[in-house]
Amino acid sequence: MRLKVALPAAVVVATLLATISLLATSARVQPTRPEAIPTAVRVTEVTPQQVRMVVHSQGTAAPRTESDLVPEVAGKVVWISPTLVSGGAFHEGELLLRIDERDYAAAAGRARAALQRARADNEHARFELRRLEQLESRQLASRSQMENALRVARISAANLDDARFALERAKLDHERTNIRAPFNGLVRSKNVDVGQFVNRGNRIATVYATDSVEVRLPIADEQLAYLNIPLSHIGEFEAAVAPGATLRALYGGQEHEWAARVVRAEAEIDAQSRMVHLVARVENVRMTSPLRVGQFVRADIEGRSADGIVVLPRGAMRNDDRVLILDDQDRLQYRDVELLRVYRNKVYIVSGLNAGERVCISPLQTVVEGMRVSARSDDEVDA
Repeated sequence: MRLKVALPAAVVVATLLATISLLATSARVQPTRPEAIPTAVRVTEVTPQQVRMVVHSQGTAAPRTESDLVPEVAGKVVWISPTLVSGGAFHEGELLLRIDERDYAAAAGRARAALQRARADNEHARFELRRLEQLESRQLASRSQMENALRVARISAANLDDARFALERAKLDHERTNIRAPFNGLVRSKNVDVGQFVNRGNRIATVYATDSVEVRLPIADEQLAYLNIPLSHIGEFEAAVAPGATLRALYGGQEHEWAARVVRAEAEIDAQSRMVHLVARVENVRMTSPLRVGQFVRADIEGRSADGIVVLPRGAMRNDDRVLILDDQDRLQYRDVELLRVYRNKVYIVSGLNAGERVCISPLQTVVEGMRVSARSDDEVDA
């Protein structure tokens, strides 16, 4: 009976002793706080540089010189040049159209005959005047005869001048039956054909010169501050101050480029859009691939040059006038900066940053000043 009671008691005691021994000799577990992983951000190094501002615009190419061909004499059209068609090319002085010249040739002949009669009358009147002057010196002619001879001589001289001018006018009208090209160019439209009677002043065709093309470029008023344009200047700019421009356009599936120069600013500001229109000119005679009239182009206009400018992506700005920089311990700090310009995807900073500093350009939803980050160079990310 005693054995039955002592055995279980011994087992319980042994178990308690073993548990106490294990608890006394076991290693203590110390609680630890997990270390936060820094947020990875892209950074770029501040590098002040000289920057030339560029103002962008767009417009449609138009001819610098465009004229309506208008006959200065009336008559029936008897011949038209094969080049006088829409899109036809011609050269300066080339014959484009001929009007029936027979009436004007006859008028020139009559004017020539009238000149001969007037010349003969003038010669006779001058001879009579000289004869009466000799008679008067010998007192064989009266004063009234002399005055009459002088009047006849003056009238004949005036008739001779009138006949000369009439002959010149008749010759000019005869020449005007041939309508020639005023310059090298292309035909925009034609409004006449063979056999049609045209009157003086009727528009028979519209032509334009191809030596140079102009593009009207609308510029917002605030963008003019970045262009080196004298606002008080009237008329065309001098070559020394005329900004250069590069025009680009897609044609035939390929992008073409033309060098241009802004030659003037239009006098008025558009009342609705508040835009100022600059006019850029392309000298096609110097181009292997000329700019075509009607081509829609994009323009990059050269502006002012500025030194010590820091150019950053637009996403680097925080609250419009601040950026985030990284200190030596890779902690974010806010920095106030002075902006020169915000345009498209770039910001141009005048002051507030020093060369060599690192600026965070990653978009961050929540920023706590002083938070640690893991910096990665923008060049490394691109690579």
